[in-house]
Amino acid sequence: MEKEEFINLISEKMKLVRTEQGFSQDKMSEILGISKKTLVQIEKRRTEANWTTVVAFCALFNHSELLISSIGDNPVDFVQLIASKNGGTPKEKTMGGKIWWKEIEYREDFRLQQNLISNHYRILDQYDYRWHSSFNKEESLSRLNELQEAGTIEIDRGTGMGIYEE
Repeated sequence: MEKEEFINLISEKMKLVRTEQGFSQDKMSEILGISKKTLVQIEKRRTEANWTTVVAFCALFNHSELLISSIGDNPVDFVQLIASKNGGTPKEKTMGGKIWWKEIEYREDFRLQQNLISNHYRILDQYDYRWHSSFNKEESLSRLNELQEAGTIEIDRGTGMGIYEE
C-alpha cells in the first residue's frame, strides 16, 4: 500500500472512528489539532487528511477496533512501515499472526507472513518477535534468508527479546 492509498483509507474511516469513540466533531477536531471545517471536509470526502493528521489519528486511535480491522495491523506500526519503506523497525513481540496473516514460508527459526488486508509482509521468529516488515516480497524473502543464515534465536532472559546465537 502506498502512502496516498493509506491517506485515502484513513480519511474514509475518520467519521466512523469518531462515532465509534463517541466524539463530537468539535472534540475530534480539537484532539487532532485541525479546524472543525477541515474535519467536516474530510468526513464529507471533499478533501483528504494530510499526512500529519493521518499519523496523529493513527497514534491517538491505535486501539480502535474499526481502524485495526481496516488496516489488519497495529495502525502505528503501519504508519512506521509506510514512512520508512525499508521495514527497519526494531523487533517487537507480536501476537504471532493468528488473525489477518497467512504463512508464506518457513526457514528454521523464522517465518514469512503476508497480511490478508494490506498484503504487506513481515518476518517473525519462533517467539513471535517481528524482525522485518516490507511491501516487497523479494526483499522479505532475501531478509528471511539473511536471518536464517545468521544463526538460531535464543531468548535473552533479562530483556525477553530474541537474540542471535551463532
